[in-house]
Amino acid sequence: MRILESVLHGALVLQSTRFTDDRGFFTESYNHKKFSQLTGLKTHFVQDNHSRSKRHVLRGMHYQLRQPQAKLVQVCQGEVYDVIVDMRQSSPTFKQHFGLRLSADNGLALWVPEGFAHGFLVLSEQADLHYKVNNDYDPTSERCLHWADAEIGIAWPLSDQPPLLSPKDAQGLPFDQLELFP
Repeated sequence: MRILESVLHGALVLQSTRFTDDRGFFTESYNHKKFSQLTGLKTHFVQDNHSRSKRHVLRGMHYQLRQPQAKLVQVCQGEVYDVIVDMRQSSPTFKQHFGLRLSADNGLALWVPEGFAHGFLVLSEQADLHYKVNNDYDPTSERCLHWADAEIGIAWPLSDQPPLLSPKDAQGLPFDQLELFP
């Protein structure tokens, strides 16, 4: 595993070593000791999540205010455009966003620290996202930044079809109406 880039304050793009031959490939997608040594983070994950979505589904932009979650996000099948927004007022990258393509083919992972809103748009026919979180889900603490907020200005790679949204995501709030991290 190696760090490819540090994108926003505390966020990282990671790449695992992949061993490929005519049968396919093998990769160690997570190793606690190596992850801690490489990043300097002593994260304890409490839950693994698996999300399957079809083309044009946009999930996000979610974060938890009182029980913030850090995430290690990877795509096991398909391709997504994954986006994070720094919601920490004390951060040097406050209100900035970053997006990248995560896919089963490129094998990249995104480390999303606590205090970031997170979401993704499915680019392939179907995509399976796997992500580890370091805190329990708390629906009373969850907030949703509107995916098309003009102040943040995420350039989603949308086709002619509008994204498929859950009712919760369709009702996300503009940035200036959200509770933020200190």
